[in-house]
Amino acid sequence: MSTTRGARERARIEVTAAIKDEARRMLAAEGAAKLSLRAVARELGMVSSALYRYFPSRDDLLTALIVDAYDSVGAAAEQADARTLAADGGPRARWMAVCGAVRAWALEHPHEYALIYGSPVPGYTAPQDTIGPASRVANTFIGIVRAAYEGRGLALPPLPAELRPEAVRMTADFAPGLPPEVTAALVAAWAQLVGLVSFELFGQFNRVVEDRATFFAYAAGQLAHGVGLSTTG
Repeated sequence: MSTTRGARERARIEVTAAIKDEARRMLAAEGAAKLSLRAVARELGMVSSALYRYFPSRDDLLTALIVDAYDSVGAAAEQADARTLAADGGPRARWMAVCGAVRAWALEHPHEYALIYGSPVPGYTAPQDTIGPASRVANTFIGIVRAAYEGRGLALPPLPAELRPEAVRMTADFAPGLPPEVTAALVAAWAQLVGLVSFELFGQFNRVVEDRATFFAYAAGQLAHGVGLSTTG
């Protein structure tokens, strides 16, 4: 790589980061629906035509921010799981650690959390590029439950007969090898975890839950029980 080419690539990386940082600031101030490439360019002292060389449209910029947010919370979940596993934590301890990591990330990055788990952005449709990053947290939970199923075993949750065909389909799609009972419970637990975090982050727990950390730990433990993880380990 020539020195000139290397300098250009470094400059592109720096400008791309500056654009995304300014877009995140705008998300925090005005919300995703009002994000504008022209406004970002103006705040950075760039002409709009220059910014379009980095992000051809608002949706391209939104996608980059969404992928970054999913990767960030996914990394937090994976690192919490790896630390717990390295400390000889069992499946339930790993589950609790990952739940706690998701909550901690959301509290530290509320506007990015809202971007990926809040109201859809009008006029925006997420492309295929977001699927892999969006799956990282869920795949961490699947890995934990699979380790329990293949090791110490799981207490299979009840599964209504009318839900079994859908549970079988979901298992084939993204959790092969797990019992359909567990897959259905996992999807329910994931949805409930997002609901718990959202209630705390968006104020629905105000004047309801005061000791939110303790309540969250209790609720995360209930979710672990719901997917068949034992009360120890």
